[in-house]
Amino acid sequence: MTKTHAVAVLAFEGMAPFELGVVVEVFGLSRPELEDLPWYELRVCAEQPGRDLRAVGGFTLRVEHGLDALDTADTVIVPGVAKAGAEVSPALVEALLQAHTRGARLVSVCSGAFALAATGLLEGRRATTHWRYARTLAERHPEIEVDPDVLYVDNGDVLTSAGSAAGIDLCLYLVRADHGAAVANAVARRFVVPPHREGGQAQFIEAAVGEIGPEDDGVTRSMNWALRHLHTPVSVPALARAARMSERSYLRHFTRRNGVSPMRWVIAQRVAASLPLLESGEGTVDEVSAAVGFDSTATYRHHFTRQMRTTPTAYRKTFTRVPTHP
Repeated sequence: MTKTHAVAVLAFEGMAPFELGVVVEVFGLSRPELEDLPWYELRVCAEQPGRDLRAVGGFTLRVEHGLDALDTADTVIVPGVAKAGAEVSPALVEALLQAHTRGARLVSVCSGAFALAATGLLEGRRATTHWRYARTLAERHPEIEVDPDVLYVDNGDVLTSAGSAAGIDLCLYLVRADHGAAVANAVARRFVVPPHREGGQAQFIEAAVGEIGPEDDGVTRSMNWALRHLHTPVSVPALARAARMSERSYLRHFTRRNGVSPMRWVIAQRVAASLPLLESGEGTVDEVSAAVGFDSTATYRHHFTRQMRTTPTAYRKTFTRVPTHP
């Protein structure tokens, strides 16, 4: 029988509920749509369990588990700290270090990076946090390479994400690493968010691979058409025809709605569509590139690396579950 992956997430006095809610939504919600796939076992913990913790917004939360929940966790998530830059509790630092020594994966969201930084595990490594706190993190911990322009950073055993909604990106990334792109996409659909966002903290949200929604306007109709034809040449004139608009009008409406040009959006969808193909281990990178509509493998590799911050080959080695082609 497959061991259930245990996740522990920290709650604390003065917390913003959004980041904690993201972790609970991804790892604590029942997933009957995934049939017999063993899901995560989530425990919310606190340094002082059994007492009311006040959260931003005027409500309180009472937590059952203490830091001993970290003793058996496979993944430990710190969704923030009470005050960015303030001293982190020695008890929490020690619990995080013990969990890491035991082999647990440590994860931070937003200002939670300060707790991971206090352990010393980020020394000499790249990390991120909310852009508001990036300078403070860099000043307090000059030994860390703070990157304020990314959504998350994966160091293998220690992962950090940017602010608030970037926690969704990192949590979906963890699901993808544990269960593959198909499962991560299913979780994203229920979450009603894209399975992957391109770019950094200031970027807009790209549309998910899958139907965009009811075709009650021309732009939506063209996007759904594009998703059905990613394997074929897709051009602005073809998209405008699908939208039943002039090219000039289409470009204006599409960019205003999505914050990105039509062809950049198409490229993002092609890269996203290639992920499950890479994970399947079937076909060469050249064949995957052609299957999702890139006119050359070199172009595919360029856009994949720009969007995913790794190469197609490296991604395949990380996420494939069957023998791969050379």
